[in-house]
Amino acid sequence: MMTLDEIRDDLKRQLKPGRYEHTVSVMYTAASLAMCHGADVQKAVLAGLLHDCSKNMPDEEQIALCERENDPLSEFERSNRLLLHAKSGALTARLRYGVEDEEVLDAIRSHTTGRAGMSLLEKIIYVADYIEPARRTLPGIDEVRYLAFHDLDRCIYMISSHTLDYLLTKNMSVDPRTEETCRYYKEEITR
Repeated sequence: MMTLDEIRDDLKRQLKPGRYEHTVSVMYTAASLAMCHGADVQKAVLAGLLHDCSKNMPDEEQIALCERENDPLSEFERSNRLLLHAKSGALTARLRYGVEDEEVLDAIRSHTTGRAGMSLLEKIIYVADYIEPARRTLPGIDEVRYLAFHDLDRCIYMISSHTLDYLLTKNMSVDPRTEETCRYYKEEITR
């Protein structure tokens, strides 16, 4: 596996400047959340750094990579190309950067939509991507950021709920995994 410095240097060349800034910000946010919640900080740093590693790859290359590596895309992913980078990113992390840790790869794979029953690392990357300081201001972000350090499950419910509300008000399609994430974490916080 490449060192963190090598990965960071490569990403700086591969990503657009704003995307690189976001990536580094997610990495630091993930490290902070990992320290707060008792997760493996090095895994959080690595997953945060690589979560968008294929974001600037052309869509057709991402699709071809997923097909070549037998990581099938859903019809929803094929028609909503902004989601492609989660699966192709996990594959890129493994093939280009040498990451073999399945927990890190799963965190990259689920960072856009979440999923029911996420591991602690998956939760951290999902949340860090949403709350990182360089991210544009979103409605309710102060409360979401507070919850990120106090109640991850409630935070995930709030993020997925906000995401669903946003997509529905814009008449955009909703990935079933986002709905599943919202339902699952709503049940988790009401137990």
